[in-house]
Amino acid sequence: MVRLTVSLLAGVLALGAQEGKTVPADNPFRSAADAARGKQLFGGHCAPCHGPAGEGGRGVSLARPVLPRASNDAALFTVIREGLPGTEMPAGWQLAEREVWQVAAFVRTLGKVAEERVPGDRGRGAQLFRTKGGCLKCHAVGNEGGSLGPALSGIGLRRTPSFLRQTLADPAATVSDEFLRVDLVTRAGRRVSGIRLHEDTFSIQVRDFSEGLHSFWKSELAELKRNPKQTPMPGYGGIFNRSEMDDVVAYLASLRGAQ
Repeated sequence: MVRLTVSLLAGVLALGAQEGKTVPADNPFRSAADAARGKQLFGGHCAPCHGPAGEGGRGVSLARPVLPRASNDAALFTVIREGLPGTEMPAGWQLAEREVWQVAAFVRTLGKVAEERVPGDRGRGAQLFRTKGGCLKCHAVGNEGGSLGPALSGIGLRRTPSFLRQTLADPAATVSDEFLRVDLVTRAGRRVSGIRLHEDTFSIQVRDFSEGLHSFWKSELAELKRNPKQTPMPGYGGIFNRSEMDDVVAYLASLRGAQ
């Protein structure tokens, strides 16, 4: 019993010592071999919530160039190691320090795809995107545009041209859980349709299609319908001809960060 108590105390002291250490600003384990090991660890510990390629599920999508709560290596290490209090993101206490860094190295690879040469004129694509496509009504590029759909400033970093083309032609086929459409009716008869921003056991927040924000206690609702394969985004197969589609895909693939 004394030996067990001493062992537990040593573990607590070791954890406290680790927590007191300064986290390096840059990942010290970011080689290809480290990222490969991180992929294995991610598959066992993280993929059940975040998806095998970080595409999202119960957890948020990690396939993005900048993670809102982990914009640098030190912050990403801390999120993986300590979790996010008040959310379903648990602490990765079962991982050794090096393993946490290796998972972080793999996560950083999820937000990038190799740049490809694609047919089409990106300049004409930019014009079509803003005019005939009307895309800025819902999507933001840099400091202009709407917020109903995902921001596209770095879309060329995290999505391939073939994915972009598929999404333009059939957006319902690639819509993510982060942009789930919901239709709800309150007990007072009020109807709201829009994109779910957040949902937990007791409440739900929605952005309607006019970009108004709504928050409801679920006890207020008479009906809540989730529509995983519906999106307000139109299919552009009948809007853009083949040449125009090439131009728009070329433009979107060129959006790789700062504009």
